[in-house]
Amino acid sequence: MPIFPMIGLGIGLLAGIFGYLFLNVFPSTIAGFLTLGVLLLVTGLHHTDGLLDFGDGLMVKGTKKQKLLAMGDKITGTGGFALGFIVLLITAFSISFLSGIVILALIVSETTAKTSMVLAASFGRSAYSGTGAIFTTTMQSKHWTTRLVPVIFALAVGFWSLGYVGLLTVSIGLLVCPVIVAISYRSFGGLTGDVFGALNDLTRMSTLLAFIVLI
Repeated sequence: MPIFPMIGLGIGLLAGIFGYLFLNVFPSTIAGFLTLGVLLLVTGLHHTDGLLDFGDGLMVKGTKKQKLLAMGDKITGTGGFALGFIVLLITAFSISFLSGIVILALIVSETTAKTSMVLAASFGRSAYSGTGAIFTTTMQSKHWTTRLVPVIFALAVGFWSLGYVGLLTVSIGLLVCPVIVAISYRSFGGLTGDVFGALNDLTRMSTLLAFIVLI
């Protein structure tokens, strides 16, 4: 897990190259959606599946157990559809607005998204002994310096990309982590594999939005 941010950098670079090519061939909006498609294809839609389940869990009015059961349901409900639709739509349009720096923006956003998951695993607790527990157990068994290295790496990538603007963008993106963790504690009693997936997609979107505001 500590090398997740490095994997994110590679994914961002690959998607960024495709995004650059798409933006030079197609209208920016279409290019944004095609680039998002590359991102989803490379990650196998695992994170987005978690995002949809996360939305379904939040939609349920009831106990934490009922919310967890809704997250595990194979049928996507209204909450999941709405959250997924909004997040993916904003992500695609954000990519289309960053044509001048699309490669750098995707490198930074994917690195930050993966770092956000590592951060949550390093300091969060699991709701039950599922996929989320594997992540938290893995990271919390490591020395605290190992847990901080991914954050330092992400900040370094941000600074390398666009100086202090990139550094600030990464910092803003990572703020999504404590917010989603707090929501997960209140709603589900802790973190799950679906929460990690949702955290990835929400952090990516927030980082890209930060770029739009700051550039």
